[in-house]
Amino acid sequence: MDKLKKVLSGQEENSGDGSGILERANQASTLSWGTRMRGFAICFVLGALCSILGTCLLWIPGFGLTVFAVLYSVGNVCALASTMFLIGPLRQLKTMCAKERALATVIMMVCLILTLCAAFWWKNKGLALLFCVLQFIAFTWYGLSYIPFARDAVMKMFSLCI
Repeated sequence: MDKLKKVLSGQEENSGDGSGILERANQASTLSWGTRMRGFAICFVLGALCSILGTCLLWIPGFGLTVFAVLYSVGNVCALASTMFLIGPLRQLKTMCAKERALATVIMMVCLILTLCAAFWWKNKGLALLFCVLQFIAFTWYGLSYIPFARDAVMKMFSLCI
């Protein structure tokens, strides 16, 4: 009861190990390895299917652009969220904001929002497609940051092609 009073009054002792309320919530919600892998696989496959389905529905007259923008963006968010099953939500947010991924994360999120704006408010199919391509490139660059030396290899490949 004393612990509850301290927490509610804001006088909770900080043990110095950096375990705040979010950290403790993250630790308390542990899943088994099999459950984490199933969650990752389901979320990733669902994201890929949404993106593919959105791409297939793009050319439907009338509402194809908005369906594409929503499904493609939801697919990218699901694919990104799938890694939360592997490393946890708090660690995922920390790694997304790490200096080697921060720019790709920001570009991806901004392009995601601009994709939806281009589809719903501006009704500009060309801009929506451009933002989707930029979203894809930023997501790919973000994913490559997890593979050692992958970004360097991609940069070398493009420099050789140019």
